[in-house]
Amino acid sequence: MSTENELSSVLSRRQAINDALDGGVEVKPRFRAATSIYTEFHEFTRKQIKQYETEFNKYDEGGDGFLDLTELKLMMERLGAPQTHLGLKSMIAEVDEDKDNKISFREFLLIFRKASAGELSDDSGLSQLARLTEICVHEVGVVGAKSFFEAKIEEQNKGSKFEQELREEQEGRRREEEERARRRQAFKQTASVFQ
Repeated sequence: MSTENELSSVLSRRQAINDALDGGVEVKPRFRAATSIYTEFHEFTRKQIKQYETEFNKYDEGGDGFLDLTELKLMMERLGAPQTHLGLKSMIAEVDEDKDNKISFREFLLIFRKASAGELSDDSGLSQLARLTEICVHEVGVVGAKSFFEAKIEEQNKGSKFEQELREEQEGRRREEEERARRRQAFKQTASVFQ
């Protein structure tokens, strides 16, 4: 979020609070007592939370600690479950407690809490996200990957026709480049004979 947008957001919130107070409406503070993620999400092990954090950070391209609409779109596409714009907005609204149109790491963990409690409908985007980022080691194995998430993504990519087409295109480009390099080398050798 840019500095101007951040300031504008703070000022808009302050104005809304002032307007509500002037209207006689009670305004509750938005702060939450600082609680450790490990304490709040006691159903997950430290290792699981670290793995979720790794997965979250992989898609948090802005590095701001939030997944915005674009980053969530990219994540779902890479997981093999692309969503419509409205679907993405619905996913954010379903988990977004602070109405900022972003998913924080805490809210990301809430997705997995809701999924394990059966609180997500099977056809929802959040359910797909939770299902696609969870991995059963006994079924898939780690396939030499550093973490379970990398193994799941690798498994998803194996079945993705689009990914296969991209790999084939990249391989073709690599072969063409190698051929060009071989021709240049042969030309240089031939040219050196005439010098």
